[in-house]
Amino acid sequence: MIFSPLLQQLIEALRCLPGVGPKTAQRMAFQLLEKGRDKGKYLATIMQQALHNIGHCQQCRTFCESDLCKLCESGTRDQSLLCIVENPTDIVAVEQMGHYRGLYFVLMGHLSPLDGIGPNDLGMPQLLPLLIKKNVKEVIIATNPTVEGEATAHYLSELIKKTPVKVTRIAHGVPLGGELEYIDSGTLAHAFLGREVI
Repeated sequence: MIFSPLLQQLIEALRCLPGVGPKTAQRMAFQLLEKGRDKGKYLATIMQQALHNIGHCQQCRTFCESDLCKLCESGTRDQSLLCIVENPTDIVAVEQMGHYRGLYFVLMGHLSPLDGIGPNDLGMPQLLPLLIKKNVKEVIIATNPTVEGEATAHYLSELIKKTPVKVTRIAHGVPLGGELEYIDSGTLAHAFLGREVI
C-alpha cells in the first residue's frame, strides 16, 4: 500500500458510488485533498444531513424528507392513475416527458429471487391498499424491459388483475429516429407484437 491508511480508506469509500472504479476514486480523493477541502467539507456535511434526514414517502415510497413527497401532496395530480416504476430516477424520466399527470408507486428495485428480493421487499403490502384508498382506475406498469423487469411486471399484473383496476404496460419498441438495421432483435420483436392500427 503506497497511500496512508486514512487516504486509502477515503479512496475505498468513494468506490461505493456507481461507476467509480479505483482510478476514479483515487482522482476524486486527490482533488478533494489538493484543491477542494472546503467543498469536501461541504459535501461531507450535506451527505451526513441527507443520510440522516431523507426517508421514503409513505404513499409512493420515493425519497423525501417529509411524510409525503411533493407529487403525492399535490392536489393537481390525477388520483385515478398510478404509474409503477422501479426506482426514483424513473419518476424523473417520466416527469421530464411532460405528459403524465398521475401518481407513482416506486418499487425500489425488481423481483430477483437469486438476490433474495421478493414481493414484500418491493412494497406489495402497501400497493393494494393504496389502489383502494386512492380509488385508482388504471395502473401503468413501467418497469424496465429486462428479464427481471418483465418478471416483476407479470407478477404485478397478476396481482392487480384480482381487483377491478385496469392494468396497462408501457410499450417497448423502436425509438423515434431509430433505424431498423441497428435495432436489436428483442426490441424489434416487442415493436412487432405491440403494433397498432393507423
